[in-house]
Amino acid sequence: MDAAPAPDSRKVELLRFIFLAFVFIPALSIGGVAAYGFAIWVYQMFAGPPGM
Repeated sequence: MDAAPAPDSRKVELLRFIFLAFVFIPALSIGGVAAYGFAIWVYQMFAGPPGM
């Protein structure tokens, strides 16, 4: 049984980590904040602005 991972699998794992850490997670975070802001905007279209 081979204890060390193959060099190709290390490279693929590193590329996946870079993609997740610097592309996917930030995009997901920005999308979540944008969706929350959009939901508040739609709610305020029907309920009026705060303080009314």
